[in-house]
Amino acid sequence: MAYQYDLFVIGAGSGGVRASRVAASKGYKVAVAEGSALGGTCVNIGCVPKKLFVYASEYGHGFGEAAGFGWTNEGTKFDWSVLRDNKTKEIERLNGIYGNMLGNAGVEVISGFASFVDAHTVMVNGKTYTAERILIAVGAKPFIPEFQGSDLVVSSNEMFYLDSLPSKALVVGGGYIAVEFAGILNGLSVDTSLAYRGDQLLRGFDEDVRAFASEEYKKSGIDVRLNTGVDRIELVDPEDQASERMVHFKDGTSERFGLILYATGRVPNVGSLELDKAGVEFGKNGAVKIDKNFKTTADSVFALGDVTDNIQLTPVAIKEAMALIDYWFDGKEVDFDYDNIPTAVFSQPAIGTVGLSEQEAEARGIDFRVYQTDFRAMKHTLSGATSRTLMKMLVNNADEKVIGAHMVGDYSGEIIQGLGIALKAGATKADFDATVGVHPTSAEEFVTFSAGALKERK
Repeated sequence: MAYQYDLFVIGAGSGGVRASRVAASKGYKVAVAEGSALGGTCVNIGCVPKKLFVYASEYGHGFGEAAGFGWTNEGTKFDWSVLRDNKTKEIERLNGIYGNMLGNAGVEVISGFASFVDAHTVMVNGKTYTAERILIAVGAKPFIPEFQGSDLVVSSNEMFYLDSLPSKALVVGGGYIAVEFAGILNGLSVDTSLAYRGDQLLRGFDEDVRAFASEEYKKSGIDVRLNTGVDRIELVDPEDQASERMVHFKDGTSERFGLILYATGRVPNVGSLELDKAGVEFGKNGAVKIDKNFKTTADSVFALGDVTDNIQLTPVAIKEAMALIDYWFDGKEVDFDYDNIPTAVFSQPAIGTVGLSEQEAEARGIDFRVYQTDFRAMKHTLSGATSRTLMKMLVNNADEKVIGAHMVGDYSGEIIQGLGIALKAGATKADFDATVGVHPTSAEEFVTFSAGALKERK
């Protein structure tokens, strides 16, 4: 059967754009459908604008710390509209770049949300398109549970376009999005509370990292409330949708907030795809089921990125796209290594991690040892801040390879990228020890761990 396209991609996010561009460069006739802005979540309502907001919020702390270095900063003020609008201009610039990249590669861009008609056919804006292969790369979306007053909260999507900043805000959630936005709001001088129903933030991270980061968030001025759940929310003035929100917590207390952000997880964005028409199966959380080669239960349909149950990170989706291209064009079976993927949380302080946590290593039955230290960074000897930095390294006793590295502190994301290369290459503790440190930096601690830093484990 003759098809209109060799490949039809649903979703122009990081993974979808990479797959469509490279496939087109190799001779495929490719179309990509996108119902929102080009670039997907990361570029438009995710990592890129969020990092810009993080930069802005860091100045809030920096001005206060500058006095110890001799700087005076009387009369400083912050204008939310300038940050918001400059961010939007930058995102629009990136949208244009993505459009040019796709166009230059010969990819046809179709504006609109696609849904399946069958395993080789999709519909966009009432028009059908056929393709030999279809790739699902629609990403994920914020999840807000239904409860009384859930319509009065915002998700991370709306945070980038607020008309104004509140004087007081509540962030609900304990994951990376929650702690990042709590840091942003706090740094922009918003009275910020962070409520999480569990007994510690950042589930899935190393336990020492979780505990250390939580205490540092408190030091920075965030009101961290653990074991705290929301019962219901209502308007203080029922006649005014813009009025403050009254939050009734499950412990019986109530409090007013100008803004409530729910950062309670993300779910695959499959609601309008009509996957059943293509014979594509998905799990209870909506994640599309795939085999190791990213093939779904329909032979002609593939999926990658956040819409699957794999790690939800932009660089992972891009790497998956390249692995899929190699499978299609070179017949290489996909052997994607999801271990040793460097990850950063751009909270304040930031977190960087690669490899196994102490708990994961224990669960795998590995015989290992731990080096760990925390210290006050040189900067803060004059800044007056009480912030501290945590560094942690796990070493496999069987072969001396470093199997985990974790950091909480300034520049963690930048530092952990280099360590990610070392772990991927199989570096040993001796390799780290033989590396000359860059002095004076925090990063040099990773190559100077001695027996004195050994952590006593139970």
